[in-house]
Amino acid sequence: MDRLSDMRLFLSAASAGSFSAAGRKVGLSPAASSAAMQRLEQSLGVKLFERTTRQLRLTEEGRLYQYYCQQAIDAITEAEHQLQAGKQLVQGTVRISAPSDLGRNLLQDYLFEFSQHYPDVRFVLSLTDSHANLVLDDVDVAIRYGKLADSSMVARTLAPNRRVICVAPACDDHFGPLTELQQLAQRPALVLTTSAGPMNVWQFQSGKRVESIQLDHYHETNDGEILRKWAVQGRGYAYKSVLDIVDDVRAERLRIVLPDKLSAPVPLHALYHRNKHQPPRVKLLLDFLQERFAAQSAALDELGIAF
Repeated sequence: MDRLSDMRLFLSAASAGSFSAAGRKVGLSPAASSAAMQRLEQSLGVKLFERTTRQLRLTEEGRLYQYYCQQAIDAITEAEHQLQAGKQLVQGTVRISAPSDLGRNLLQDYLFEFSQHYPDVRFVLSLTDSHANLVLDDVDVAIRYGKLADSSMVARTLAPNRRVICVAPACDDHFGPLTELQQLAQRPALVLTTSAGPMNVWQFQSGKRVESIQLDHYHETNDGEILRKWAVQGRGYAYKSVLDIVDDVRAERLRIVLPDKLSAPVPLHALYHRNKHQPPRVKLLLDFLQERFAAQSAALDELGIAF
C-alpha cells in the first residue's frame, strides 16, 4: 500500500477502534490491515496504537498523527473538488470549540444562520469552558475570551468584552442594594470552575486601579450556561461576560450591579492555526462571526458598559 492508502486505513482504524473493521472497508483481511499499520509505525518510528485483546486505542503520538492525517486527507479531498468544480467550493467540515454559555446561545444561532447561506458546510461543535488544544482536540477554530496564551495560534478579535457582577432582580431586591464590593462576601455567589480551579477571586480594573474580592462561600459549576441559569433563577450573584448576559439584562431577567466595577478587558477571540492553510469555509465563517458579534457589541452600548 502507498502512504496515502496507509493514512486512510489508519484514520479508519482509529475511528472504528478495529483493524478488522477498517480493513473490510477497503477489502483487506484483518492480517493485512494489521501488517499495514505495523509497517506505518515502523516507518514513522513511533507507536500509534495501544493494542489489547479487547480494544484498540490511540497513543498520544497516534492522536497527533490522526489530527495531521485528517488535515492532509481533507486538503486533498478539497483540492480534488476545487479542480473538478473549477472554483472554490464552500463545503466541508469546520470543527469549533467554544465556551458553553456562548455556544448554546449566541453562537448556535449564528451557526444556524450561516448554514442557511452555506448548506454544504458541516459543523462539529464542542462546548467547554476549559482552554482548547487545537492540535490534540482536533479543532479548526477555538472561540475564547481573554488574552492569547499560545503564540502558535492567531487571535482574531470578534468583539470587545468585560465581566460584570449580575443578579436576578428578585435576589437583588431581597438582599438590598449592593453599594460596596465587600458586601458580596456576605451574599450568595455563583462561581465557575475550570481545570485551574474555582474562579472565586473576582478582579476589577478602572484605569490603573485594580481591586478584587475573594469569595469563600459559593455554589460552583464547570458549565457557564448552568451558572447563567442559576443567576436568572435568583440563586446568587455571578461574575459574567457581558456578551453572555446582554439579552438577559435587556429582558430584565438579570440586573448589573455596581456597574462601575468592571473586569479588565477580556475580548472575545477566534483562535486558529498560524501556519495552516485556511479553507474558504473557515475564512467565510470567521468573517460572518465577526460581523454578527460586532452587531451584538453595538447592543452593549445600551447598557452603558465602557470598553
